[in-house]
Amino acid sequence: MEHLTEREIRGSFVNGTRGDAQRMHLPDLTEQRWPGLDFLGWVDPKAPQQSHLVLRDDDGAPLGVHLRRNTSAAGLTRARMCSLCCTTHPGSGVALMVAPRAGRAGRDGNTVGIEVCTDLRCSGYLRGWAPAPTVSLVHETLSTEEQVARLRRNLQDFVDRVRR
Repeated sequence: MEHLTEREIRGSFVNGTRGDAQRMHLPDLTEQRWPGLDFLGWVDPKAPQQSHLVLRDDDGAPLGVHLRRNTSAAGLTRARMCSLCCTTHPGSGVALMVAPRAGRAGRDGNTVGIEVCTDLRCSGYLRGWAPAPTVSLVHETLSTEEQVARLRRNLQDFVDRVRR
């Protein structure tokens, strides 16, 4: 992924207001592993139930999605798999995140849900620079390149559902 600026990130969100984008707290953009990221994802440090992800669409333009952790599923202790990168985590390592739909549907309260790594470090898990979870229920047979392609497809499918 190419480096994103604060302005690009704040202007990229399809499922929130400009005010939402201005109020969110950004991660340190100088500390990101840009070449190894399939998307920039972070948990808002001042509002830990809120997360955000930004990817580049097919045209290379940034596309952002606001997420909110579903707290009704908090406290689950069973292992769960991320729907984006297919990494299995123990306990709270995966959470149900909900994203308001874009446009009128989102303003009417419609959301799209996805089970995702709570730290949004999917790219790091696939490439080995994020510490692997201690639970491994499934032995992965795909190459890293195939896993990355699957992650990107899953992410695009999710974003498409948010935009519909």
